Amino acid sequence: MDTFPRPTDVQPAPPAISSQPDLGPSTTRPRPPRVRLLLAAAIGASVISASAASLATVALVRPAADASPAAAGTGTSPSAGAQTVVQLTGSEAVVQVAAKVSPAVVTITTQSAAGALSPFSVPSTGVGSGFIYDASGLILTNYHVVEGGGNLSVTLQDGRELAGRVVASDPDHDLAVVKIEATGLPTVAIGTSASLKVGQLVVAIGSPLGTFTDSVTSGILSATGRSITVGDPATRKRRTMSNLLQTDAAINEGNSGGPLLDASGRVIGINTASASSAEGIGFAIAIDEAASIMASARTAATATG
Repeated sequence: MDTFPRPTDVQPAPPAISSQPDLGPSTTRPRPPRVRLLLAAAIGASVISASAASLATVALVRPAADASPAAAGTGTSPSAGAQTVVQLTGSEAVVQVAAKVSPAVVTITTQSAAGALSPFSVPSTGVGSGFIYDASGLILTNYHVVEGGGNLSVTLQDGRELAGRVVASDPDHDLAVVKIEATGLPTVAIGTSASLKVGQLVVAIGSPLGTFTDSVTSGILSATGRSITVGDPATRKRRTMSNLLQTDAAINEGNSGGPLLDASGRVIGINTASASSAEGIGFAIAIDEAASIMASARTAATATG
C-alpha cells in the first residue's frame, strides 16, 4: 500500500521527434524542471510564504435593481437583463472570492497502514484539499490524495470532522469524488475552462503543508494547455498529464485537490502540482476535464439516496 506524502518528479512532456539532424549538445540547454504533486505530510510546519496582492482592476457584472421613485410610481419594472458593471481592484476581488468560497473548501486526511504485513507497520498520514460541489456531500479532489484505499477524514470549515468514502475515481486525470454523510452543505460555483484568458486573476484556496487550512493565495493564469510527465519514485511509473492550467499563485503540498478560482469565485481548475525547482510555477487540472466524473458521482448519489 502506498504511503503519503508521495512527492513525484515531473518533467515537461517530451517534444515530438524531429527529422532535423542532431547538432550536438548545447551549453545553454536548461535542465527539465522538477515538479511535485501537492500532497502534504500531516506534520507540524512553520514555513510560510507570502505574495503581494494583485492590483489589477476586475469588472464584475451584476443584475441592476431599479428602485428609483419614478419606476415605483409608474409601476414599471426594470428591463429584462439589465446589468451594472462593478469595478473592483484585484485585492477586493480576492477578498470577496475568499469569503464566498472558503466555507465549501475542505481538508482531507488519508490514513493507511504502511507495510500492513509487517509487525512494525505504522500509520502513514497524508493531507490534501477538496471542495464541495453538491450540497448532499459530494467533494471533488485529486486521485493521488485518496489513492491507497485508507481511511478518509474530511474536515469542514466549521470544524466538523466526518468520515469520507471514494465514490468515483479517474486516475488518468488525477481526479476523485469523495462522499460525506451530510446535507445542506455550502457549495462552490462551477465555472468553465474553455474561455480562460492568459493573464486573468486567479485565486487558490486549500490547506498548504497540511497545517494552514483555508489559506488563500492569488496570482494570474500564466498559461493554458500545458503538458507534464509525472513520475512516481516508489513505483517508477510515469504518466503524462495534459491540458493543464499554469499559474503563479502560490500553491504547496496540501493544496492538492483545492480549487483554482476566477475573479467571480467560480472554479476553473483543481490544483495538482507545482515546480520544486522554481517559484511561481503551479499546475491545475482544467475544470472541464472533471465534468464527467462530477456528473456520474451525482447521478450515483441520487440513485442510492
